[in-house]
Amino acid sequence: MEQVPSTGRLVQITVTEGYDLKGFKGDTPVTFIRAEFNQVVLGDSAKITVSPEGSAKYNFTSSFEFNPEGGITLDDLAHKPVFLTVTEVLPKEKKQKEEKTLILGQAVVDLLPLLEGQSSFQTTVPLHPVQGSPLETPRSSAKQCSLEVKVLVAEPLLTTAQISGGNLLKVTLEAAYSVPESFIPTGPGQNYMVGLQVPSLGEKDYPILFKNGTLKLGGEREPVPRPKKWPIANILAPGANNIPDAFIVGGPYEEEEGELNHPEDSEFRNQAECIKKRIIWDLESRCYLDPSAVVSFQKRIADCRLWPVEITRVPLVTVPKGKAGKTEKTDEEGQLSFHGVAYVNMVPLLYPGVKRIRGAFHVYPYLDSVVHEKTKCLLSLFRDIGHHLIHNNKIGGINSLLSKQAVSKNLKEDKPVKEKDIDGRPRPGDVQAPSIKSQSSDTPLEGEPPLSHNPEGQQYVEAGTYIVLEIQLDKALVPKRMPEELARRVKEMIPPRPPLTRRTGGAQKAVSDYHTQIKNISRAILDEYYRMFGKQVAKLESDMDSETLEEQKCQLSYELNCSGKYFAFKEQLKHAVVKIVREKYLKTTSFESQEELQTFISELYVFLVDQMHVALNQTMPDDVQGTIATIFTSSEQLRLFAFEAEVNENFEMAAAYYKERLVREPQNLDHWLDYGAFCLLTEDNIKAQECFRKALSLNQSHIHSLLLCGVLAVLLENYEQAEIFFEDATCLEPTNVVAWTLLGLYYEIQNNDIRMEMAFHEASKQLQAQMLQAQVTKQKSAGVVEDIEERGKRESSLGPWGITNGSATAIKVEAPAGPGAALSILDKFLEESSKLQSDSQEPILTTQTWDPSINQKPSNTFIKEIPTKKEASKCQDSSAFLHPGLHYGVSQTTTIFMETIRFLMKVKAVQYVHRVLAHELLCPQGGPSCEYYLVLAQTHILKKDFAKAEEYLQQAAQMDYLNPNVWGLKGHLYFLNGNHSEAKACYERTISFVVDASEMHFIFLRLGLIYLEEKEYEKAKKTYMQACKRSPSCLTWLGLGIACYRLEELTEAEDALSEANALNNYNAEVWAYLALVCLKVGRQLEAEQAYKYMIKLKLKDEALLAEIHTLQETVGFGNPSF
Repeated sequence: MEQVPSTGRLVQITVTEGYDLKGFKGDTPVTFIRAEFNQVVLGDSAKITVSPEGSAKYNFTSSFEFNPEGGITLDDLAHKPVFLTVTEVLPKEKKQKEEKTLILGQAVVDLLPLLEGQSSFQTTVPLHPVQGSPLETPRSSAKQCSLEVKVLVAEPLLTTAQISGGNLLKVTLEAAYSVPESFIPTGPGQNYMVGLQVPSLGEKDYPILFKNGTLKLGGEREPVPRPKKWPIANILAPGANNIPDAFIVGGPYEEEEGELNHPEDSEFRNQAECIKKRIIWDLESRCYLDPSAVVSFQKRIADCRLWPVEITRVPLVTVPKGKAGKTEKTDEEGQLSFHGVAYVNMVPLLYPGVKRIRGAFHVYPYLDSVVHEKTKCLLSLFRDIGHHLIHNNKIGGINSLLSKQAVSKNLKEDKPVKEKDIDGRPRPGDVQAPSIKSQSSDTPLEGEPPLSHNPEGQQYVEAGTYIVLEIQLDKALVPKRMPEELARRVKEMIPPRPPLTRRTGGAQKAVSDYHTQIKNISRAILDEYYRMFGKQVAKLESDMDSETLEEQKCQLSYELNCSGKYFAFKEQLKHAVVKIVREKYLKTTSFESQEELQTFISELYVFLVDQMHVALNQTMPDDVQGTIATIFTSSEQLRLFAFEAEVNENFEMAAAYYKERLVREPQNLDHWLDYGAFCLLTEDNIKAQECFRKALSLNQSHIHSLLLCGVLAVLLENYEQAEIFFEDATCLEPTNVVAWTLLGLYYEIQNNDIRMEMAFHEASKQLQAQMLQAQVTKQKSAGVVEDIEERGKRESSLGPWGITNGSATAIKVEAPAGPGAALSILDKFLEESSKLQSDSQEPILTTQTWDPSINQKPSNTFIKEIPTKKEASKCQDSSAFLHPGLHYGVSQTTTIFMETIRFLMKVKAVQYVHRVLAHELLCPQGGPSCEYYLVLAQTHILKKDFAKAEEYLQQAAQMDYLNPNVWGLKGHLYFLNGNHSEAKACYERTISFVVDASEMHFIFLRLGLIYLEEKEYEKAKKTYMQACKRSPSCLTWLGLGIACYRLEELTEAEDALSEANALNNYNAEVWAYLALVCLKVGRQLEAEQAYKYMIKLKLKDEALLAEIHTLQETVGFGNPSF
């Protein structure tokens, strides 16, 4: 070994004992162990005789010096193991000068624990037999032979900074599938090579090479799991090639991060991996990244995004017999053929918490201009940087097919080999960074095709060749917040407020027990009274005077005292009174003064008497006074009334209904969310935030509360809090599509393109899984059994944003702030594209398939500012024409953005919808759909931009003429615009469909109102009756009452108006028509009362008021002011 500086640290490998050994000449052979590292012999052990039980105590220690400045580096320890070769020494025969030895087996010691910060470790490694070794047949114990090994260093090889900031990169090359037909296993030998470069020491690049792939003809799928192999040549024992505890496990195509992971690719991949030719490597190469290299690696991924992985084929030059020490000059020297490149998207490694990517990547011809455009890499690993590696291919490089003897001999004769690693990989310091232009990149080497044309590489494209690659890091480049940390942060911002638990022995229970005792005692006294005076009461009945009652009272009191029942009743009540004193008044200690005692007794007496009356009234209610029937309104009815108030722009009344729900059930978080959504509609963002945070405090795991808190945090520009809320939602419910989409939109505002793509990709993945699960559930319910993969081929697939064919990257557009600016961009685009659609019913934006030959980096611009209240004002001018939570005829083709739009419209977050609408418009799987135009029309109606809204509704009608939601929304548009004749036609068409529109309540209300205006009272009555059956409210009963009154059906009119008045006695119009009905039937007192309430509530309908005055003059009463 070469001498290293004194700064080197000694790494000791000690073999203590061997187990279950045997030799060629018997079960007690004489053996020794040879230790090798980096193809350098570290030493031989003493010759030890194996015991009859098969064990041997070697106690052999060898060592090498670790010196990263010029000797053994951390990267050497990462991908090079220590080889322990067990050799049997055969007995000398007569006339034999030297001992004869035979190799029994070889063991491999992985030094990876030293890179994990350990200073020592102990392991038992299997001893793999060489071919023909007696160890292939285990001893009677049936245990595999093994060696006990200890590895020790005086101090850890890594500093604390290196442990915390460094990383270990593992690259596994599995195979290349569907290789060109010109690849044949017969003929001259070929070395199939794949390589890539990664930063290792700061900015310096380190090449990772995989050589000597095995060409197979196919016919069967490669087995999984199968072991990963060391990227090292000339390992004697076949089993020693396998890396311990490292396996290729495969997995579903849909879970990969590569390019061929869509359902429509399944058939091609199944054929390629079963039938077609492939090249197998199954090699894992490791590389240690120091802290500076980790930073450089992370920066380069963010800048370049795509990573070039080159593939080539180089002829193997066979050394003739007798000329092992010489290399012939041939025409094929240095020739590159079939030079291709795969573009690996490394961006997922920058996603929080991601440590591994695995996928299939298409192979394209290597063309300098294309490679530089996509990856910003100027130099080719094989052609420019590592050309001497290909020359080294003739003399047995990393995985050469030459014999070990040829390798060892030629290594001594070839001087350039000393300048690089023995495995054919140059030192990091000898490799130029790819950002530096080299003259060799402009001039093709001899025998290589011109840079602008690569016909051999084009065969990869024609054959559909792809490589399967796995890249894994020991630690994620971007740490992910733990769910516990996110939950803690949410608790810090919004402390949880659980509902108060009711104590079984509290004040309420004490009062209840007192009531029970009062009822029991009162029944006992009544029983005693009837025993004494029952017959007398039966005779006198109602003729009993007060004197008789007083006399009976005295006799009853005397009897209770004499019999002792009075004291029994007192004792029975005593315990209940004590509980009230303790639980209600919290008096458990003696009083300090007599005055305080008297005051308390007086207060207690009043309370006990009042509660006694309450209990007696419950037991013996007053039959004289009739009970007043009350109509209890449920929480859902109150929500409907609030919604009707929103539609009529009576926001004060709507707020009153929402607050009444909160008073009734303050612990119901849905009530807080509804009130917060109402505040969003009126653009009272501060109050909306308070409501959403109150809901979250009631249940900190409620996803909708978290999302709405995040949306409000974005609107109020509290971006740090918004990230916490959105991330916590994705952690609590990782399958929530809306949560991932909103997180991606937040990252877009922060100009974090990589995390934005990560969130959108995860949302698409979850949407795909939900759609597939829905299909499976539907088929199971229908009793249909069908192959999932075949069904996936026939139906549309999921791209990055939705269920359709093809895929695409995230798209951003630039627009000024505010919803008006956002909509102006959409309007302009649609105006230009509407001409294209007039000639065809196909969508304006055709589905696009992402071509990896184009490096698309999303721009950093979209609507970067949230619209202010002033810019987004006027939303409340016409707040409701349809329920904000409508699903406008949801088709089976959906996108993550449309799912998010539905959620935002449901919670009335119109200010946030514009951003998502732009994504829906531009994403290839979305675009201008019927549902998209309906939402866009709704936003314009909120702004009272009826012209634009009508234009978009026309587009929606062209796409889906039979959609009842289109006609319902058109009816609302015409109604708000004052065109009641057109509104009537649209409403009538809507209710004539077999399938109802998403929200029929206001369609019936407004159609009935139009019928009343046109004096079609029978139709109005029928329409309002349907509304009353579906969702009765004050307005539906009022409309029915008006129709019946106009039809002179006064009894039915009074019943309907009474129902309306019971549901809302603050409606002036209801009182007005009640006054008309009472005037018609001649009930003067009721007519005057109804008129009084109508005046108090300020009826605004002057025509109706004039009609009442006319009828009052006709009948001569009804107006007390006459």
